[in-house]
This record gives sequence, structure tokens and C-alpha cells, in this order.
Amino acid sequence: MVVGVLDSLAAEERWLYPAFLAMYAAIYCAGHLALFRRWARPLRLDGASCLISLAHGTPAALAAAGAILAQPAAARGFAAPNSRLQDHVLDYSVAYFTMDLLHYLAFLPGDTLFIAHHLATLFVFVTCRYLVRHGAYALLVLLVLAEVTSLLQNAWTLAGIWRAEKPAAARVYSALSPPFYFLYTIVRGVAGPLFFLKMSLFYLSGQAVDVIPWWVRISWIIVVGTAITVSNLWIWNLWKELFRERKQSMAKKST
Repeated sequence: MVVGVLDSLAAEERWLYPAFLAMYAAIYCAGHLALFRRWARPLRLDGASCLISLAHGTPAALAAAGAILAQPAAARGFAAPNSRLQDHVLDYSVAYFTMDLLHYLAFLPGDTLFIAHHLATLFVFVTCRYLVRHGAYALLVLLVLAEVTSLLQNAWTLAGIWRAEKPAAARVYSALSPPFYFLYTIVRGVAGPLFFLKMSLFYLSGQAVDVIPWWVRISWIIVVGTAITVSNLWIWNLWKELFRERKQSMAKKST
């Protein structure tokens, strides 16, 4: 099924960004106005954002992996031209980040960290897709690494939304936390930095100078490096909170 979808996308010549954006808007409205309409407003907003993240994460990771593997080994390079399929996958992600950015700007304008993250991500994807039209391989590998934890993370997030009010949600949140933290740490703390180092060394070497301007390459390095650093700080703080909660729980049981 996945192969069939990717084959159809590879053959599609139309610009798919508007259709992808409309799809995310429909999913967001369905969550906000129907699925989560009985939830309190802050929870409804979080739920709608998680819903479009679910629609993006795992499909984007699978599509990105498929778009990479569809290319011959010789065409999987940091300066290789984008294939049509790779451009469609980039558009799929650009549409998601556009929709989620609009969500934050409209309802959560004070959440500057997420807004900055989405703007930076859009800058990288848009310059690759529409300006230089090279380098999608590097960004799609990073997309796979970023979204491979998406399904688990969104389930964890939804459980976290309700854990203060629903004991069942609290139990799910507690059960999901260790495996989610572990997988996230492996992907973002080990695999991501290793690939980022390889990518940075290539772009700093000047080998892509003919197809990707220096300011684009440096911008990508800065944005990706910052995102990896922030992600690792975030998961480190979650680990500390988990161990603190477990320590407190053990102390209560021993008294």
C-alpha cells in the first residue's frame, strides 16, 4: 500500500501543497469542532494540534524513507538534485508546519519557542524545495529521524493532557514515558547528531557550492544544530523529572 501511494506521488506532476494544506485544515477543524468539542478550550486546542501532528508524523517518516530509497545510491547525496517525489514529501511537511504555525499564531501567540521552531523548519524546507532545489536527501533523513517518534510522542502528549483529571490517562502517561524518552534519546541524542555532523562537514567543505549557496548551507546548519540542541535539552529535563518523580514515589512507599 505504501509503495503504491509513493508510486502515485512520484508520477504526480501537479503542485500538491494546496491540497495537503486543505487536508490538514480539514483534520484540524474536525478535531476542534467535532472530535474534541466537549473538551475545555485549552485541551481542545492541544488535541487539534496533536491530531494534525498524528496525520503528519508517521506518514511523513514513511514517505521520506520511501523517497530516499527510491533514488539510486549514487543520487543519495547532500548536494543531489531533488526528485519529484522528494519535492512532494517536502510539500507534505511544509503544509503541516504551515497549519500548525497558524494554530499557534491564532490561539497561542505567546508560545514563542514553538513558533520559532516552526518558522525555522519552514525556512529550511522552503529554501530546499523552492529556492535551491537540491539537498532534499539530507533534510528527508532528518525528517525520518524527527518523525519516527511522532506516534508515540502524540499518544504520550494526549495522555499528559488528561493525566491530572483521569487516573487511566495518568497510568498511560506513566507507562509511555520511559519507552518514549528512551527512543527519543536514541534518535535525537545519538543518530541525529551523528548525521548532522556528517552533513555539516560536507556543507562546510564547499562541495555543494555550485548548487547550494553558502548562506543557505550555513543557515541549514545553524537551524538544524539549534533544533537538535533544544530537543536534547528538552528530553534531558524530562528524564530528570521522571527520575525525581520515581524517587519521590519510592520515598513515599518507604515511609
